[in-house]
Amino acid sequence: MSTKFRITGLSAVRTAPAVEDKYETIVVGGGPAGLTAALYSARYGHKTLLVTKLLGGNITEAPLVDDYIGIPDISGNDLADKFVKHVKKYNIPIVVDEVVDVVRKPEENMWCVKLRDLKKEVCAYAVILAVGSEKKKLGVPGEKELVGRGVSYCATCDGPLFKDKVVAVVGGGNAALTSAIYLAKIASKVYLIHRRSEFRAFNVYVEAARSSPNITFLTDSVITEIIGKDRVEAVRVLNVVNKEESILNVDGVFVEIGLQPPVEFFKKIGLELDETGRVRVNVDRSTNLPGLFVAGDAAGGPYKYRFEQIITAAADGAIAADAACKYICTLRHAGGSTLK
Repeated sequence: MSTKFRITGLSAVRTAPAVEDKYETIVVGGGPAGLTAALYSARYGHKTLLVTKLLGGNITEAPLVDDYIGIPDISGNDLADKFVKHVKKYNIPIVVDEVVDVVRKPEENMWCVKLRDLKKEVCAYAVILAVGSEKKKLGVPGEKELVGRGVSYCATCDGPLFKDKVVAVVGGGNAALTSAIYLAKIASKVYLIHRRSEFRAFNVYVEAARSSPNITFLTDSVITEIIGKDRVEAVRVLNVVNKEESILNVDGVFVEIGLQPPVEFFKKIGLELDETGRVRVNVDRSTNLPGLFVAGDAAGGPYKYRFEQIITAAADGAIAADAACKYICTLRHAGGSTLK
């Protein structure tokens, strides 16, 4: 497994800290929900470990964040860096690794997470899963074959490679619109392809994109094939209304069509899922498994209001940490927790 680092500067974590065998709380996930959960857990005085595959989470891919209160007009990478610096203030060990399984040890009232790279099992009384979701794929011919050769899922990561070239952005949400706006400053032309006529993105982003002279909107349209041998050369586009097909010559395709949770990982643990594949949580972000909490985009069910924003993910992390603290205190009073 290759570990990803997108944060630069003082907050970069490139060497694993000393990892002990037991903690009170382990947070899995390094996005806004996970970082906030770790922060609150440490502030409550609990011995806390943070494990993540990607420090900063998916917000590190956002070219512009202008909806986190008090910090306007900031890149997602810079905002994530601020979050990480705040967490490090509390000396929380941050391990960049992948959790491959979470198993219960009922005789000790503990959950143990298994780390892929460190080949180590670390246990805690409470585990907060803030693993977020992964980028959805188009699932069309040519996509898989041309990933890294013109097909990308991160505009800020790969955008600079397309200076003065022609690119397509697929999607209709905030991620797609902000990516198109960002790429319009680099590429000579940007096609924004969306399957519907209306956009889910905030109107301010839609208007900004419409005012850009080198962004062309192709609505009611989908990509049915990505064409190219060694690199992306073109895309086949179908208008879903009039059924007309066209070929667009492009050098790159940026896919921003949403996120999907790690369903198989959740099923392996034994978590109850809702119809979207997210974990059913209670109002305090607890799950059907005692001591296991889920926060952020991976949380679902009737008690979770779906509004995937940085600020709501952070709030979810705080709620989960508070609930985990109360859970551990209950164990302690019942004599089931002995960790100092």
